[in-house]
Amino acid sequence: MPGEIHTVYRDGTWRNEIGGGGDVGGAHDTKEKAVDAGRDEARERRFEHVIHNQDGTIGEKNSYGNDPREIPG
Repeated sequence: MPGEIHTVYRDGTWRNEIGGGGDVGGAHDTKEKAVDAGRDEARERRFEHVIHNQDGTIGEKNSYGNDPREIPG
């Protein structure tokens, strides 16, 4: 989905993808490095950052702007 950066494990490396598709920033040898790069990219673009586990499940989500709803409090 556009408006999201996904940190994913593919083909033996960690990568960041826009909306689960186009690669951003190349391959990383550790999840930590990929998460750092993905977070920076998400902050710059004001996107959501979705961090996947190695098995593909979602481990964490963070918002860096453009929240789709108002939450009181």
